[in-house]
Amino acid sequence: MKNQETKKLGRPVNQNSARQQRLQAKAELKASGVEIKRGRPVVDGSKNQMKLQRRAELGAQGLLTGKRGRPVNPNSPRQQRVQALAEKRANGTLKLGRPKVKKD
Repeated sequence: MKNQETKKLGRPVNQNSARQQRLQAKAELKASGVEIKRGRPVVDGSKNQMKLQRRAELGAQGLLTGKRGRPVNPNSPRQQRVQALAEKRANGTLKLGRPKVKKD
């Protein structure tokens, strides 16, 4: 088998373009150990930061119950049915299974 030259696929890279120079400068900074800022900056005192701080405090105290998502509406018909069913279970008046049939 002969040594064949493999052709580089894709568009040729222009090393003098602004993007390539920016990427090269960023790579040099990274190699020298300078920390590079990435992503969206954090705004101290924002509503989201306050929420995250409160969640962290509650988690440290052990009070975080893992509540997530939409809060439950206790006045909805479904929640009233669920509450009535829980009361029947607690009282022992909840009948489970198929009712007995009298055989002749």
